[in-house]
Amino acid sequence: MDADVIIVGAGLAGLVAAQQLTGQGRKVALVEQENAANLGGQAYWSFGGLFLVNSPEQRRLRVRDSFELAWSDWQASARFDRLEDEDVWAARWARAYVDFAAGEKRSWIEAHGIKLTPVVGWAERGGLRADGHGNSVPRFHVAWGTGTGVVGPFMRAAERAAGAGLLTFHHRHRVDELVVQDGAVTGVRGSVLKDDSSPRGVSSSREVIGSFELTAQAVIVTSGGIGADHDLVRRYWPRRLGTAPRQMITGVPAHVDGRMLAISATAGARIVNEDRMWHYTEGVQNWDPVWPGHAIRILPGPSSMWFDALGRRLPAPYLPGYDTLGTLKYLRTTPDIAGYDHSWFVLTQKILEKEFALSGSEQNPDITSGDRRAVLRNRLLGKGAPAPVDAFKRRGADFVVATTLDELVAKMNGLTDEPLLDAAELRRQIVARDLQIGNPYSKDAQVQGIHNSRRFLGDRLSRTATPHRILDPKAGPLIGVKLHVLTRKSLGGIQTDLDSRVLGTDGTPISGLYAAGEAAGFGGGGVHGYNALEGTFLGGCLFSGRQAGRAAAQAVK
Repeated sequence: MDADVIIVGAGLAGLVAAQQLTGQGRKVALVEQENAANLGGQAYWSFGGLFLVNSPEQRRLRVRDSFELAWSDWQASARFDRLEDEDVWAARWARAYVDFAAGEKRSWIEAHGIKLTPVVGWAERGGLRADGHGNSVPRFHVAWGTGTGVVGPFMRAAERAAGAGLLTFHHRHRVDELVVQDGAVTGVRGSVLKDDSSPRGVSSSREVIGSFELTAQAVIVTSGGIGADHDLVRRYWPRRLGTAPRQMITGVPAHVDGRMLAISATAGARIVNEDRMWHYTEGVQNWDPVWPGHAIRILPGPSSMWFDALGRRLPAPYLPGYDTLGTLKYLRTTPDIAGYDHSWFVLTQKILEKEFALSGSEQNPDITSGDRRAVLRNRLLGKGAPAPVDAFKRRGADFVVATTLDELVAKMNGLTDEPLLDAAELRRQIVARDLQIGNPYSKDAQVQGIHNSRRFLGDRLSRTATPHRILDPKAGPLIGVKLHVLTRKSLGGIQTDLDSRVLGTDGTPISGLYAAGEAAGFGGGGVHGYNALEGTFLGGCLFSGRQAGRAAAQAVK
């Protein structure tokens, strides 16, 4: 055999599985359709957020968290309703993952060289009910190095294992088939792609120059989801979210194509929860793209006003940073706006400077480089917006700036095929909101959220602007941002048991086949259910990759 275990996909889950296997002396063949520059996959480009429960970072900020609270939040968000079928393993994975996040995860990542910044973010605040979707407390821990800081230790472990003869890289090898003999998966077959020296993330050649076959005692599929293939996204778009946008922008590199899901199904794997997916409504076009349609998600603080395509303020809980899929559903199912593919943020320069962050390792050079002084200078003590945010304000196709609301609305209308916004109507809504700012209490749900956010030290220091009137000239200029639907994650995938063994259509494990990461719905075929709590995608790759590597290491002789 060519190896003890073949891993298909050199992203985070695959690298973690490889580290677990080679750490126990197993020989690994790591097969990846992209070149060596793309080691680490999609996770490399991420903001590096990790979901942790009752961490030292939380406690230092006086956040009281517990397994019980986190598990309550997870269940309320996931809403597992297929427990006799597609969710039967997903729910078990979910509890195991929350237990990991509340226990061993913090020490385990630290042992692998992943360090955390001191400020914990309050992502995905949810639907404003104790028994509804969302995080009750801040749990979003950002790694020093962002995504590079999370994948880096496992990239280096793979390179060391290769130097020791325990791991062989097979770059530019695209798997087209899982080899099945007597009901067991014994290897892979595929195409050798033409060498391509393109930089990380850039679309690469698909020219075939040969074929290959590798054999092993086990195969682990860690090939990611479908986010770069908009046709697949539209095929599985759930009816509960209305109609898919005619135009979407892409939040993942082009190689996130979902091919291995169909290939695994052909080998007998059961694919579940294909109608569950995670896309953002705060996407903006990248003025300096790497891959086709390359988009960036705004990580908003709580203060920007959010308007639909017709200029009506979105109702609670569809507020910045609260309910991702709830907002998507509202925008795609409300009859008179469902035909439009965009919405709007209206904010001030003061809000931009304090609250706007951009998802992505390349959009956060201070954290990515680990420059603590730069973080302090740029995010806490400095004046003006961080340089990447300011660049989008100046150069981004979706940003307009003006000193008066009338001028701003005219520029916003200039970004659409027809003028849909009425300045007088926007003014009426903004003035009504501004009247609520004069007191430390309010009937306005968003203003209540702003005050609640500023009670948390981390948000007050770095993520929430001092409450002020949108139309206060001293807080200006005014900024309008056209928002698009940005594709990101598959929440369903290959069904696996708690040892990451792939289950067949009859519910029994397929001998020799494992899956982890997004390809497996981050565990069990859909550990998130219908909703993610954020910081759970990288963590899901870490946890499921670890499980798959450990189980495969025990299974092979």
